[in-house]
Amino acid sequence: MNKPAAIPQIAFIDLLAQRRRLGSLIDEAVLKVVNHGGYVMGPEVKQLEADLSAFCGAREVISCSNGTDALTLVLRARGVGPGDAVLCPSFTFAATAEVVALAGATPVFVDIHEDTFNTDIKSLEQALATARAAGLTPRCVVPVDLFGLPADYDAILPFAEANGLWVLSDAAQSFGGVYKGRKVGTLGLATSTSFFPAKPLGCYGDGGAIFTDDSELAAIIRSLRVHGQGSDKYDNVRIGINGRLDTIQAAVLIEKLKIFPDEIEARDRVARRYNDGLRDLAGVPETPEGHTSTWAQYTLRVANRDAVAAALKERGVPTAIYYPKPLHQQTAYRDFPVAGNGLPVSERLAGEVISLPMHPYLEPDLQDWIIENVADAIRQA
Repeated sequence: MNKPAAIPQIAFIDLLAQRRRLGSLIDEAVLKVVNHGGYVMGPEVKQLEADLSAFCGAREVISCSNGTDALTLVLRARGVGPGDAVLCPSFTFAATAEVVALAGATPVFVDIHEDTFNTDIKSLEQALATARAAGLTPRCVVPVDLFGLPADYDAILPFAEANGLWVLSDAAQSFGGVYKGRKVGTLGLATSTSFFPAKPLGCYGDGGAIFTDDSELAAIIRSLRVHGQGSDKYDNVRIGINGRLDTIQAAVLIEKLKIFPDEIEARDRVARRYNDGLRDLAGVPETPEGHTSTWAQYTLRVANRDAVAAALKERGVPTAIYYPKPLHQQTAYRDFPVAGNGLPVSERLAGEVISLPMHPYLEPDLQDWIIENVADAIRQA
């Protein structure tokens, strides 16, 4: 099937459509910052933190420079370092394990469920044994809410408590999601997220945030965020980083947060339409009961993935692969320990996953055309 001339260029993530919707609101928000001149830690930063707290219910919100620094700040605040083990999935972006290694600790990689792409509790149990056998001190679990779907916290939280661990939720893709009545941001001791432009809630550059109900932890993170400052910026009581969120990015996020609930609903409609059209041909991502996904990505599992991707490229349908190689197979991370006898699900899914265009402004007619082409490509692969 040839791409009809009437169908416009397909965007994998259409940020321009959102820009058109917000129109002058963003312009006015940015101009306000330019006019008052508080470019670093200006009033919009505190307003954003308050708005994010009201949105998800976390008592403490600390904005920061990016999602990687959000993870780093929590690990630093909790004193994670050499000799410690952090249990985290291998099927994720490098930042999750990167921050552990940079802290001098050891990531111990765990496997995932093939139906949710999220942490498998049985693999967590194996990872704990692996860490102890290696003479490491297990400190925390970092579940990743992959592609926008919250992990299985009913299993993870009791496991962590029973074994003296704490939970840092990596919600870089899932902020705005819900797990059995609890919003992402309130599920672990701390939650980190990213506001990278392609995320469900993204700014116009890099940005991130940390959520917690622990006021003491929040105070340490706020200090670490600004070079470890104490009573003022020339009284450094700990070694920190420069992890502040720019005021202009905060201003952008304030406006985007106002339409975020509507966009989450729109993303879910897009995902349901994909599922209805492709369920009989591929492994589609189902949302468990009681969960709300933010659908950061819409990811299928297909046989002959590379052939399907090539066919769709020829038809003008953009795709992406998240992730083509699990972390434990990558050069930088392959010498770190893995749970049990390996991570077979992560390794298998890395060869099957393919993500389709996903954003709140994907019109039904265009999506139907995408579905028709995906179905045809799968049948021919």
